[in-house]
Amino acid sequence: MNAYGKRRHNLADNLAGRGLAMAMFEDTEGRRDPSIRYFCGHPGDALLFIASDGRSMLVPWDMNMATAMASIETIEAYTDFERTPYKAMAGAIARLGIKDGARIDLPSVTPYPMYINYVEACPDHDFECSEDSSAKTAAAMRAVKDEAEIAVYRKVSAITDKAMDAMEKGVRAGTLATELDVALFIERFLREEGCERTGFETIAAGPSRSFGIHAFPSYTAAPFASDGLSILDFGLVYEGYTSDVTMTFVRGKLAGKRAEMVDLVQQAYTEAVAMCGPGVKSRNIALRVDAIFSEKGYTMPHGLGHGVGLEAHEMPAVRSRADNDWTLVPGHIITIEPG
Repeated sequence: MNAYGKRRHNLADNLAGRGLAMAMFEDTEGRRDPSIRYFCGHPGDALLFIASDGRSMLVPWDMNMATAMASIETIEAYTDFERTPYKAMAGAIARLGIKDGARIDLPSVTPYPMYINYVEACPDHDFECSEDSSAKTAAAMRAVKDEAEIAVYRKVSAITDKAMDAMEKGVRAGTLATELDVALFIERFLREEGCERTGFETIAAGPSRSFGIHAFPSYTAAPFASDGLSILDFGLVYEGYTSDVTMTFVRGKLAGKRAEMVDLVQQAYTEAVAMCGPGVKSRNIALRVDAIFSEKGYTMPHGLGHGVGLEAHEMPAVRSRADNDWTLVPGHIITIEPG
C-alpha cells in the first residue's frame, strides 16, 4: 500500500471510530480543499468519497488528469452523474455499498442549501455537517508529515535554498535591480527546477514599500535592494507542497532603530529555532519572541509562524494567542518568521 492508501485507511479508521460510514471531500471553485490531493494525488476539481471500510471513490472533472495523477482504486467521471454533486453522492453510496440509515460526513464548509439538497437526494441516509467534520481530521493529519511528504520537503527545500543563493548573487551583481526582476526571476527559476508554481503571490518590496506586513501591490517596478531595507516573501511548490521564505536585504550601513530592529529579528529567530523540538508548546516559542520585542518597546503585529504543506498556511499554529494549544511533534514542518 502506498502513502495515499495509508492515509485513506487512517481516515477510514477515524470514521469507524466516530460511527460514520463515509466522508465526502470537495475541491471545487469556492470550496477548495487540498486534502483530496493528500489522499489520492489528484490536483483539484473533484469530489472524493472515503468509506469507513477503507474503500474510496474519486469523482473528477477531468478524467484524463485523474488517470494520469490519481492513485485510487475507483475513478468515476463527474459527467457520469450529470455534473451534479448530489447524484455523485448517490452514486458513491451505491458503489461503496453504504447501508440505509448510515451516517455520512459532509465538509464543514457545505452551505445549508446544499446540505438540504443532499438530504433530499439521498433520503435513506443521515448527513452530518459540523465544525468537527472529517475535513478537520484531515487537516490534523496533514499537520504531521509522513515519510513521503518529508522526502518531498527535502527536495523543495533544496530548490528553495538554490533560489535564495541565486537571488543573492543576482542582487549583488545588479542583474536583479527591481521588484519585478526578482518576482519574474522566481517564476522562471521554479519552472526550470521542476516546480509547479509559487506557493502564494510573491511579495517583493523595496525600501520605499517594505514598511508593510504584506506589501500592496505585492510587487512593482520599483527598485529592490537599493539603499535601506527590502523584503522578499516567496514560496515554491514541488509536487503540491510549498516552501515559505522571508528574506531581508540590507544595503548600506544601518543605524539607530533600523539597526536595532534587524538585530532583534536575528535574535528572535535564533532563539525561536533553538527552542523548537518534540514536546515543546508552540505558544511558548511565540511568547518568548513577543518578550524579546516588548523588552525594547516593539510589538510583533502577526503570528510568529505556522505549518506549511499543501497550503502555505497549515497547522500547527505558532502564535502567542491563548487559544493555541499545539505541541510540536516529529513530522511538524513550520515557519519561524519574527518581525
